[in-house]
Amino acid sequence: MAINFNNALGIHPQALALREKRSEILAANLANVDTPDYKAKDLDFKSVLSQTMDKTGHMDRTQVGHLTGPQTLLGADLLYRNPQQPSLDGNTVEAHIEQSKYAENAVQYQASLRFINNRFSGLMSAIRGE
Repeated sequence: MAINFNNALGIHPQALALREKRSEILAANLANVDTPDYKAKDLDFKSVLSQTMDKTGHMDRTQVGHLTGPQTLLGADLLYRNPQQPSLDGNTVEAHIEQSKYAENAVQYQASLRFINNRFSGLMSAIRGE
């Protein structure tokens, strides 16, 4: 009997990919904290994940050759963050908020890795007959 990895791993591989991309976006925000007129970007993880997943747990793609625009990520639009205190130079990056979002995303990335690791450990135990 073949192992169906989509059923075994669930949404965690797709969640890892989205968490990785979100960390790149947040890191870009932090790198541009002093750039005039830079607008902080982010994505709503839940909505992006639900948009990219179909009912069976596969990534939803219309054609392999399609490219996304510069303001999209896996088919979802990047959102601009509303600053609590915008700077005079037009920059909307607030370092303390970006750092907390980055740390939160890193913890959630580690959790997804741990879930996948546990699933593989369970599969290996089943294969060995333990």
